[in-house]
Amino acid sequence: MRAVVQRVTRAQVLIDGQVISKISRGLLVLVGIGIDDTNSAADYLAQKIVDLRIFEDSAGKMNLSLKDINGQLLVVSQFTLYGDCRKGKRPSFSSAARPETASEIYNYLIDKFHKLGVSKVQTGVFAAHMEVELVNDGPVTILLDSDKKF
Repeated sequence: MRAVVQRVTRAQVLIDGQVISKISRGLLVLVGIGIDDTNSAADYLAQKIVDLRIFEDSAGKMNLSLKDINGQLLVVSQFTLYGDCRKGKRPSFSSAARPETASEIYNYLIDKFHKLGVSKVQTGVFAAHMEVELVNDGPVTILLDSDKKF
């Protein structure tokens, strides 16, 4: 499982011009689910994301986590994180999980964030065409992989 984690002052998801979810200060997480991923990958990433110390403390040092600041979370499924561009000019998505499996793991991940005590968890719509708007704070963007490839 892969995630692009962005520290934001605000973010929202629109479908057909309508806002379907939005957050204020917190994290926008784009999540890709691979063919070999299981709920244990979601457990690992959820805990890592909630505990990442990427918010500034009173001294201006990145020392606080999402839970420390009572931040909000917007989680958007994005299979294109598994796009392989090493050959040709069009990405291959053969390493991405099938939609049926990915949907189950995505929903498990959302539930896990709730269980970890995140105050507000918003989502995109799985497999929908969405517009994601954000104001990246910093900018701070972190890449995570449950297989620890980066």
